[in-house]
Amino acid sequence: MTLIFDVRLHSLLKAVETGSYTKAAKELSLTQPAVSQHIHSLEAELGVKIFEYTNNRLFITREGETVVKYATRILSLENNLRRRLADDKMQITVLSIGITHTSESNSIIGMLARYGEYRKNVKLKIISDTNENLCRMLKNYEIDMAVSEGTINDRALRSLPLASDSLVAVVPPGHPLAKRKSVTLEDLKNERLILRLSGSSTRSLFTAALSAKNLSLGDFDVVLEIDNVSAIKALVRQEMGVTILARSTCLADAAKKKLVLLPIEDCDMVREINIVHLKDFEHGDLADDILRFSREITDESPELGAT
Repeated sequence: MTLIFDVRLHSLLKAVETGSYTKAAKELSLTQPAVSQHIHSLEAELGVKIFEYTNNRLFITREGETVVKYATRILSLENNLRRRLADDKMQITVLSIGITHTSESNSIIGMLARYGEYRKNVKLKIISDTNENLCRMLKNYEIDMAVSEGTINDRALRSLPLASDSLVAVVPPGHPLAKRKSVTLEDLKNERLILRLSGSSTRSLFTAALSAKNLSLGDFDVVLEIDNVSAIKALVRQEMGVTILARSTCLADAAKKKLVLLPIEDCDMVREINIVHLKDFEHGDLADDILRFSREITDESPELGAT
């Protein structure tokens, strides 16, 4: 199929992805000189140096990073155009929604699945990543919406409040702390902590709460860091340590008495969960529809909106 937009941008992004003109050429079914010519042509046209070779390695320049950012947006828009035209022919709407790894483990993803069943002409594609990356993907038109934890202050984005959540200490049922109604940060200093990776909103909220108390993670015994929420819960159930997670991700385990959830005294770790999309998104009405639907099923099962 003939490309509507500049084929040179495909070569550029593939070179960035692979770190090599040769590898980019192979994946694009082009010759290495062709990819090299595409990059040089872009550099000449834009008047910048996109790549530099140092010690036989390909490095992107600061100007090159700007070119790549806009090239990503342009090609995302091309893909969106093709998808929208195909959707129109089939009389459906396909929404690409980004969620965090926390949302993979709570009732929000279940709500989205139910919404897909409710609106037969709407098909959902779910992508999971960090809050930061989801925001970048939104602005690059790589996804249509995101379920964001916390507030995103960006005038280009529209946020709709979906729910609220809070962080709690999570311990196995047989743990001495499990008999308590709450724990303190001093209690947690004596425990082996299994935490989310740096960059997750859960980790950021916890470290911010510690900072407000003039503490840091260095004051705690952090024995393991994992990005997979299900894996963390499994390790806690196996009594390998305790953790700090969003309450919503552990409600099902708590109901089955597999985990015990404990508020942490004097720690404000409540966060808002929002549906976020670009203000110029053509299907913004569907974001409102998803919000309305989530409120209806929350009335049936308050678990979604629990804090």
